[in-house]
Amino acid sequence: MLIRFSVGNYQSFNEIVSLSMVAANITAKNKDLDTNNVFDISQNIKLLKSAAIYGANASGKSNLIQAFGFMRWFILNSSRESTSADPIKIEPFRLSTQTEDEASFFEVIFFLNGKRYRYGFEADIHKIHSEWLYHANKKETNLFFREDGQIKMSKVFRKEGKGLQDLTRDNALFLSVVEQWNGPMAQSILNWFRQVGIISGLDDRHYRGFTMSQIIKGGKLSDDIIDFVKKMDFGITDLKVEKDEISEENISSNIPQGLKKAFLDKVNYIHTVTTSHKKYDDDLKPISMEVFDLDANESEGTKKTFSLAGPILDTLKEGSTLIIDELDARLHPLITCAIINIFNSNSTNPKNAQLIFATHDTNLLSNKRFRRDQIWFTEKDRYGATDLYSLVEYKIRNDASFESDYISGKYGAIPYLGNNQTLVGDADGPKT
Repeated sequence: MLIRFSVGNYQSFNEIVSLSMVAANITAKNKDLDTNNVFDISQNIKLLKSAAIYGANASGKSNLIQAFGFMRWFILNSSRESTSADPIKIEPFRLSTQTEDEASFFEVIFFLNGKRYRYGFEADIHKIHSEWLYHANKKETNLFFREDGQIKMSKVFRKEGKGLQDLTRDNALFLSVVEQWNGPMAQSILNWFRQVGIISGLDDRHYRGFTMSQIIKGGKLSDDIIDFVKKMDFGITDLKVEKDEISEENISSNIPQGLKKAFLDKVNYIHTVTTSHKKYDDDLKPISMEVFDLDANESEGTKKTFSLAGPILDTLKEGSTLIIDELDARLHPLITCAIINIFNSNSTNPKNAQLIFATHDTNLLSNKRFRRDQIWFTEKDRYGATDLYSLVEYKIRNDASFESDYISGKYGAIPYLGNNQTLVGDADGPKT
């Protein structure tokens, strides 16, 4: 379970900001939210099942998600996909001379196997400046700490990390190296990061392959995916995924022979997704089924819902965390609400999976759907730096209208629009 993610000096973030999934000590106007949207992980900590991030365009919503995505990618790959000469793909905050040559900061706190872990690092494009790992039952204890090339380990972590200091490059994470050498604790932590899904709602086709693979496997998850799509009111009564082999004859003759061969060396089959719809006679009685090709005949919203179905339902099955940028893009507000409601429910989310998403859909801003601690905002200051803050920081009534107050600017994080009359010239025509 994700407890908190922090980032600083990365893209539009100058100072360190934190997205916390810890439930605040508040009560919602709708008491069902306190029961369904919150869950216990220990006697002292309650976590949220979902969090919504709002803000103007270019305010930093996507940068926050990209920051977590970079941290995840770097943890999983830093010891494998680079050499000592390769730069680290970090983009520091560029609008201040104080930070452009400083290290970027990343830290995540999460709950795994009954313990709370805190892991983080500071790095620039050349090297890791520091790296740390702590765990806690009641009291937090250090497992290892790295600074200026020196790595000190506790007795507990030395069992799997001993002797690997010298094998850790300046531009690689020690945790990643230990995992590569089959350290059990490191493997468990990296598996936690692998289970965190990060999706762009504007480029969701990339995740369709996962959904298709689950349907081909069959089983309960396959049935759940098909049922999920059918319930979204697209008029779909069934869907199928077929695996077709590719031969040279299937490829256009206009493609050069060399490209054909290179393609066939890497890809020897394709998946086709078809949907079934009822066909009616003149008396509006169903007489047969009409088969549609998903890509050729279905709407963009249907395609996106299908692509997201696999990751969403797998996240619920595993009790893991899913982060989606632009969740509402190409989706009807009621479908977006349905996805959120699945996570904010004890019956449909018994394993307490978490959904974090960025959106512009103010229809979701309701005290009937979210507690105040589930709503977050990003806003840039006059110096181009992103601030991240929660609605729970505002002293407002429980029955306040979140949506209308947000649109009116009460919470900030909205675009300031100048006088657009001047964009198309003088309304009275050119002056002579």
